[in-house]
Amino acid sequence: MNEVVVTGIGLITALGEGQEPTWQGLIEGRTGIGPITTYEPASLHTRQAAQLRGFDVRTYLERKARRFMAPVDEIAAAAALLALRDAGLDVAELDPARTGVFAGGNKELCRPEGVVEGALAVRGADGRADFRTLGEVASSVFPPLFYVEGLQPAVLFFLSQMFGVRGPNAYFHGTAEAGANAIARAARALRRGEADVAVAGGFDDPTSWWPMSHMDTIGVLSDRNDLGPSAFRPFDRARSGSVLGDGAAFLILERRDAALARGARCYAEIAGSGLTNDRQALTPEPHGRALAAAITRALDNAAMPVDQVGYIAAHGCATRLGDVTETRGIRTALGSAADTVLASSVKPQTGHLVGAAGALNIAVAALTLHHAIVPPTLHLETPDPDCDLDWVPKSARPAATLTGALALARGLAGQQVALALRPIS
Repeated sequence: MNEVVVTGIGLITALGEGQEPTWQGLIEGRTGIGPITTYEPASLHTRQAAQLRGFDVRTYLERKARRFMAPVDEIAAAAALLALRDAGLDVAELDPARTGVFAGGNKELCRPEGVVEGALAVRGADGRADFRTLGEVASSVFPPLFYVEGLQPAVLFFLSQMFGVRGPNAYFHGTAEAGANAIARAARALRRGEADVAVAGGFDDPTSWWPMSHMDTIGVLSDRNDLGPSAFRPFDRARSGSVLGDGAAFLILERRDAALARGARCYAEIAGSGLTNDRQALTPEPHGRALAAAITRALDNAAMPVDQVGYIAAHGCATRLGDVTETRGIRTALGSAADTVLASSVKPQTGHLVGAAGALNIAVAALTLHHAIVPPTLHLETPDPDCDLDWVPKSARPAATLTGALALARGLAGQQVALALRPIS
């Protein structure tokens, strides 16, 4: 079977643009979370987020290339370009028919102001929406590119056009599992011989008004604005929910033999994956059985014994039930090996990237194996006794003997994803 390795990592988070600024921020214990500044958040329960400050897509793309892109597509395109650069690949070196593109996100309503303006324009005399009027004037009251920009999988077109490729591709829509699924599917395409190179990852801008307005109502975000960034505290007894963050995480995956032949730097091997569903929405199944099954499938797929798992890039979303069930799932899957595993959640530093969260965890697991240092779980002051793993609280920890890692992602509709990674020997 073809071994699949990570040769490029492109990250855009509130900690910085590129994998090095984000990684350094994680290891140094910095956070990108702060007050929401791009709109007035007074009506929200949660009024802080990890927003991208200073991101300028013109640094990466010319105007023509981004003509039909929504803002969230621009973030994805920039991260994918950074990943290609990090891999030391030139677009001209890619075989168009043998290069795949796989992406996951939570793109919904890209420019809500256009919808609001259009809705106001078709109100009847009683203030209600007049659908007859809508049918008559829709083409003039909605922006001309509204439907094109709003296409969820449009990023596949943009990335394929940017890199001039036409290989296998797939888009996954969802929450944290979306980007992780994209990378798992890309790795499978390479193992099956469908492609030689893949651009794969996740992207999202959940702190923008539209997604924030409905994520704020479903009870998964922290309302402890008085605590500032420290409100986001996974696995802590006083945890109160997530804080959202914007960003993207894209990887370049290659067959190991081809990567080594061109002298590429290899961060880690994507050795296996497991996907399950616990059939629960918003509140996970209390025993974490489906997560345990995903982990077991990933390890079986990778032929990796449980005692080789030295690090887990945890989902760690800081909800009351989510953190407990994640711990239970890990313990069920690893047994006594869970007593010595190191695990952490980087979300208190980057924010919860939603559609990009799982992809970011895979990048973090690869970088942890590559650098032999584990990023911390920030703000973990008083561990919940029901979350009884070593979460590497507060500060990073050297880990020179890691023999394997897991990256986890959990979706809002019960999806559970686990990827197993090996260091490059």
